[in-house]
Amino acid sequence: MLGRPKNRRKKAEGRRFTLPAVNWRRLAIGCGLLAAAGCAGAAVMWAFNQPIETVAVEGRFQRVAPVDVERVVKAQLHGVGLLSVDLKAVRTAIHTLPWVDAVSVQRAWPRGLTVLVVEQTAAARWGERGLLNTRGELFDTDERHVPPELAQLQGPEGKEGVVAQRYLAAEGRLAQAGLRLTALRLDARGAWEFDLSNGVTVRLGRRQVDDRFEKFMSTALKLVSQRGEDIAYVDMRYTNGFAIGWRGTRGSAHEGGHDA
Repeated sequence: MLGRPKNRRKKAEGRRFTLPAVNWRRLAIGCGLLAAAGCAGAAVMWAFNQPIETVAVEGRFQRVAPVDVERVVKAQLHGVGLLSVDLKAVRTAIHTLPWVDAVSVQRAWPRGLTVLVVEQTAAARWGERGLLNTRGELFDTDERHVPPELAQLQGPEGKEGVVAQRYLAAEGRLAQAGLRLTALRLDARGAWEFDLSNGVTVRLGRRQVDDRFEKFMSTALKLVSQRGEDIAYVDMRYTNGFAIGWRGTRGSAHEGGHDA
C-alpha cells in the first residue's frame, strides 16, 4: 500500500511540459525581414501615391460639358493620391451630371486620371419635358431644351419602360413603310393609340395589341399612306376589320364587330 503513491509521483513527473528550443538568431532575422518588407511597401506606396495633377476627360460631347466633369472629379481628390483615390466614388459623382450614361475612370501614371464619358441617347420624350433613352429608362424629367423631332410618349407612372419598348418596336416598322410615329399613348385603362406624322391616329385598344398592330400594317397601312390627309383616325378594335374616321363631314366607315 505504501508503494503506490511513489509510482504515481513518477508518472506525474514524466508528463511535465518542456518548452521547445528557440533559435533566437533565426527569429531575429525573420523579424528584421518583415520590418524591411514593411518599410519597402511603405516606400513604394509613397512613391506611387503622388498627388493627382491632371484629369483628362474624353468622349463625344453634345450635352455634357468636359469642364463640368473635370470640376466634379477634382472635388473628389482632396487629400488623396493616385493609389488611394476611390475610383468608384469618382464614377458615382460624375453620374450625378445630367445626360451622363456611362463612365470609366482609370489611373494615368504617374500623376493623372483618364475619364471616359458616354452621353445618354434620347430616343423619345416622356410627357412634356421628360426624356427616355434607348433602354426605355427615364433619365431626365425636366429638360428645358427637348429635341422637337423626338416622338412624345405618355403613360401611367412606372410604365415608361413598357411604353418605350412598344414605341421602339413599332417605330422601325413604320419608318420602313415611309411613315413616322410622332406620339404613343397608354391610358389608365390599358388602351393604346399612336399618332403618325400625317395626322392620322391609330387606335389599338386594350386587347391583342400586337395582333392589331400587325393587322394595321397588313390591311390599313396602304390606305393611310395614300390618303392620310383625308383620314382622322383608324380604329383597329374590330374582330374582322377596322374603322376609318374621315376628316370633315365624311363620317366613318367600318367593318366587323367592335372589340375594345
